[in-house]
Amino acid sequence: MRSPIVTERFTLKESFCKEIHTQKATFGFGGFGEATYYRTYSRIKPDGTQEQWADTVIRVVNGVMSIRKDHYLSSRLEWDETKWQHYAKKLAMTMFDMKWLPPGRGLWIMGTDYVYERGAAALNNCGAVDTTDLSLAADWAMDMLMCGVGVGFNTAWKGENVALPDKEAPVPYLISDSREGWVNSVRLMIESYTKKGEWFTFDYSSIRPAGSPIHGFGGTASGPAPLKELHERLENSLDSYCKGEIDATRCVADVMNAIGTCVVAGNVRRSAEIALGSVNDSTFLELKDYAKYPERAEIGWMSNNTVVLERTEDFEKLPMIAAHIRENGEPGIMNLINVQKYARYGERSEDSAWLTNPCSEIPLESFELCNLAEVFPERCSKEEEFYEVLEFATFYASTVALLPTHRPETNEIIVRNRRIGVSLSGIADMLDAHGATELTRRLRKGYKLVRAVNRDLAAKAGVPASIRVTTVKPSGTISQLAGVSSGMHFPTFRYAIRRMRVGNASRICKVLKSAGVPYEDDRYSADTTVFEFPIDQGKTREAATVSAWEQFSLLAMLQREWSDNMVSCTIYFDPQNEGPQVEHMLAQFAPIIKSVSMLPHSKKGAYVQMPYEGISKEAYEARLAAFPKIDWSGFSGSDGIESRFCTDDICEDPGLI
Repeated sequence: MRSPIVTERFTLKESFCKEIHTQKATFGFGGFGEATYYRTYSRIKPDGTQEQWADTVIRVVNGVMSIRKDHYLSSRLEWDETKWQHYAKKLAMTMFDMKWLPPGRGLWIMGTDYVYERGAAALNNCGAVDTTDLSLAADWAMDMLMCGVGVGFNTAWKGENVALPDKEAPVPYLISDSREGWVNSVRLMIESYTKKGEWFTFDYSSIRPAGSPIHGFGGTASGPAPLKELHERLENSLDSYCKGEIDATRCVADVMNAIGTCVVAGNVRRSAEIALGSVNDSTFLELKDYAKYPERAEIGWMSNNTVVLERTEDFEKLPMIAAHIRENGEPGIMNLINVQKYARYGERSEDSAWLTNPCSEIPLESFELCNLAEVFPERCSKEEEFYEVLEFATFYASTVALLPTHRPETNEIIVRNRRIGVSLSGIADMLDAHGATELTRRLRKGYKLVRAVNRDLAAKAGVPASIRVTTVKPSGTISQLAGVSSGMHFPTFRYAIRRMRVGNASRICKVLKSAGVPYEDDRYSADTTVFEFPIDQGKTREAATVSAWEQFSLLAMLQREWSDNMVSCTIYFDPQNEGPQVEHMLAQFAPIIKSVSMLPHSKKGAYVQMPYEGISKEAYEARLAAFPKIDWSGFSGSDGIESRFCTDDICEDPGLI
């Protein structure tokens, strides 16, 4: 039994809990938002019954308030229970109404014994690690990926003093059935090459079989097969490097991508990576050229690849970058000059970050984590309500930053930076509803409020204010719960069939089938069913009608007025009409933003059972009229399941892997 990190507990009053249970939640996108909640975030309560939305809200609010209460009391600070009960009620009600929400991992694991006993790692969205010490970087990255954190990594490892190990007299090593056991085995294997360590024969017999429940973190075990495959891939990559068959950049990418692929196959909730490289590194730029490196196709999809512009001279390579983008939509760009010089663009404030998380909304130092929270302006009936919920989102993220993780090297940076990211979704909705001038005004005022609230909370908790506080994340299932466009992106279609993939053995599959939700067998995955929901994404312009130039302008405005971290943005462009202008766009906007990626609009990637399929208004209305009412009262026995690979809906679909 672990000694808990959080010993104090906060509990909303029973009278309020009864009251909130009488409220009816309004999920977004008709039945799809509600189905997404039950599939992904509804957990089994301690009494064995299934969480309803009110139960999830109560668990999350009790959890975040317990963290703050524990910090105050352990630091001998005043705790006014009456005041905080009043605050927690407002926090809970605005969350219930989905005016703000914690990130997906917060919805799923906040308020559980796992967090109280093991700390904050699983509550954080974003992480990054420098690979100069490859074995340590691999250890940290796998550990965090297995906690559900997205991890960025660079290709800094130089591959010096590496040698083939002596495999003639291997030492037996029994891998323990734990996250730590898997991680330690990976570190030991790499150190066999990089630190002249012993060579091991791994014994997998203690690892629980596939399908067994994972107590604590939740989910089901994959069995030892993914770990065995990872060990084989690591050995092959490191052998190849020692023999001079691949270079250091390729070796780092192979090691880290193989780890990420193992974690995904190991049934951990979500795994995402980004690889950061030099604009002058030809190997890095060609990592996804599967004609040249066909053996990388099995693992190369695991990371987005981004070049880091470190010096003004690097901007001279924009024509070459533009050519790569027109060809395959990579690499992305990170402007390190702006990251380290500015908070919001034009606002001088130094930052020591030189890495980023997979979706490029948060700049990070090595071993650093960042947690996020999200606000939905279009769910707020009045402007003042928007500012109120910004305060609540800031409270949530600032409180998570008070809780240490299980990694000392990470805690050392968190206590110094306290980096958080208060994000917005439905920005495109807000732009089209209110206009650019009004959006700019509200963002400018909102940023000042978030900064002031964070500073006040930090002073009262006796810690430094956060070095950075705002961002725009791409969002995914969270924006679907609320029924708004994700992040700053415009919707793909107004009327669409939205598909949900569900394992046949899952409880939700039975509920959806019995309700009569349209479905068919998954064409790509065995034992999986694809359900179809009709959705209306509102009057916001469809993405194909918004020029890449306007998207870039919106990105630049958000970096200037709102985000002192970064803005996660994929600029979609028409390859015929706008493709030749990609270099011009980058030349004009790359110097004034911090990060961006670009993808061409294309029907080439269309395939059966896409996550979104555009339909006519008439087809939508016909499907909506025939769509059944889903009875969730019989849903039980599920501890949630996260979408695969990353927050972007595109990434969870097998046709695009």
